[in-house]
Formats: sequence, structure tokens, C-alpha cells
Amino acid sequence: MKITLDIQDKSLSKFLELIGSLEYVSVSKQQEVTQAQIDEVNRRLELIAKGEMKTRSWEDAKSDIFKR
Repeated sequence: MKITLDIQDKSLSKFLELIGSLEYVSVSKQQEVTQAQIDEVNRRLELIAKGEMKTRSWEDAKSDIFKR
């Protein structure tokens, strides 16, 4: 059985240490990246390089996302 968990960044290392200590659990950090995702990233990087798309820091973006 496979499961996906959403763990807070500040707790991740402790959580991985805990489940890694269990002999019946294996941890895989590998995630599939689809060609569509790769293409979209490349498209956005091109727009940024041409000056057609603005960027901002993760801290600013995170602040806006979690305002609510």
C-alpha cells in the first residue's frame, strides 16, 4: 500500500526519522514530474528571461497565500 502525506516543513525531519525507524516502512522521496510540468516550467522560464513575466520571493508569495 502507498500513501501520500502532507507534513509541515518544521516537522518533516522528525517525522521521517520516526517512520524510518520502523522496519516495515520504506520512505521514497522520488516524485514523478510529468512532461507537461517540465514544459510549463520551461515556458515560464522563457517568459521571465524575456522580461514578460514578473517574479517575487517565496516569502512574499507565501504571505499572500496564507493571509486568510
